[in-house]
Amino acid sequence: MTTAEKIDDNAHGAGPFLVTNRLILSIAIPMTLGFLTTPLLGLVDTAVVGRLGQATLLAGLAVGAILFDLIFTTFNFLRASTTGLVAQAFGRGDRAEEQAVFWRSMVIAVVSGIAIVLISPLVLSAGLWLLAPGPEVAEVTRTYFLYRILSGPFALANYAILGFVLGRGQGTTGLLLQTLINGVNIVLSIFLGLHLGWGVMGVALATVTGETIGAIVGFAIVCSRFDRAIAPTWAEIFSMARLKPLFGLNRDIMIRSFVLLAAFTLMTRIGTSFGPVTLAANAVLMSIFLLAGYYLDGLANAAEQLTGRAIGARFRPAFDRALKMTATWSLALAAMTTVAFFIVGDRLIDTLTTAADVRAVAYEYMPWAAITAITGALAFLMDGVFIGATWSRDMRNMMLLAFAGYVAALLVLVPLFGNHGLWAGLNLFLLFRGVFLLALVPRRARASFA
Repeated sequence: MTTAEKIDDNAHGAGPFLVTNRLILSIAIPMTLGFLTTPLLGLVDTAVVGRLGQATLLAGLAVGAILFDLIFTTFNFLRASTTGLVAQAFGRGDRAEEQAVFWRSMVIAVVSGIAIVLISPLVLSAGLWLLAPGPEVAEVTRTYFLYRILSGPFALANYAILGFVLGRGQGTTGLLLQTLINGVNIVLSIFLGLHLGWGVMGVALATVTGETIGAIVGFAIVCSRFDRAIAPTWAEIFSMARLKPLFGLNRDIMIRSFVLLAAFTLMTRIGTSFGPVTLAANAVLMSIFLLAGYYLDGLANAAEQLTGRAIGARFRPAFDRALKMTATWSLALAAMTTVAFFIVGDRLIDTLTTAADVRAVAYEYMPWAAITAITGALAFLMDGVFIGATWSRDMRNMMLLAFAGYVAALLVLVPLFGNHGLWAGLNLFLLFRGVFLLALVPRRARASFA
């Protein structure tokens, strides 16, 4: 067998491996399909509560959803750091360390989830004070929050589980778990919320049940594949030498996530100054941007696993090939998406809103939303590369630098061009993120493979 054949034959093992389109898509396609169940779930929950015929219920659900977005965004580092560390351990054939990373992340997830439940009354009070909904809406939010918060330990455990399966390149398992969680949630939202008439409480309990079942099934799948003969000891799992880089990685990713959230919050805050119609139009157009992000995230997941695995295997050709091929796929799909949005964008807007004035404003700014797929493609991909390589400090610093450039662009462009300037600033922010990170890749790669 030739060297090339040996490498190709090692597509699922440690050491040198050949990056192919099939390998990339085996991760990207399942994860894209899994991620697409998330907006579907949001639509179902909104439809279930909306059919109850009370605006306060829908508003209370929306406020509650914002609170949970803030909470779970804080802990998104669990998924990302687990993926990067497991991918590197997988690449170097360290199966014991794969297990150790999983247990570390699971312990952090469960402890953090229990802590969130215990302090939930304080979190709820702070959230209601910050968002300041009316009394009736606040009461609906309180009901939704206090039931759904029970899913905290299971939801965070699912982050660790998904990070582990992605780190090993098991996209199909990731799809199974995402579909199970959101599928159970969708079915029970309809059954509990509408059929039994439990309303917002039923929607919240559906989420708790979906996260719980997903965590139990995912935990069982992961543990059933462990080799007990090489299981790490608790002393190895909680070794300070291993925990220190994990906490540093988690810290950097959490800061990066907060800055990203601040960027989108700033856009919404500035959008409010243009009036409710423009604000609503911007919200419709942002949903188009997020739609493109779901499948670009799938390719970013492939980049995470393959670049992390290449660094673990200390095999530079696989890293370079993974970077080149995932970038080609990302940019090609982004270009096709932009063209599609230009062709069917107006009809998509008509689907998302029936308000004539909101439609008219959204049509005007549609080109800005359409090009976010292209300007954001490199940013999504580079996030995946830097997570897989565990270059978290660089990712954090470049996010802060990009945010500074974004704020500067808004200060100049918004006074001159209004909402056009706001959308131009967002596209520049996406470009800054991708270009700044890409500029660091050659130097960081040389250091990692030295």
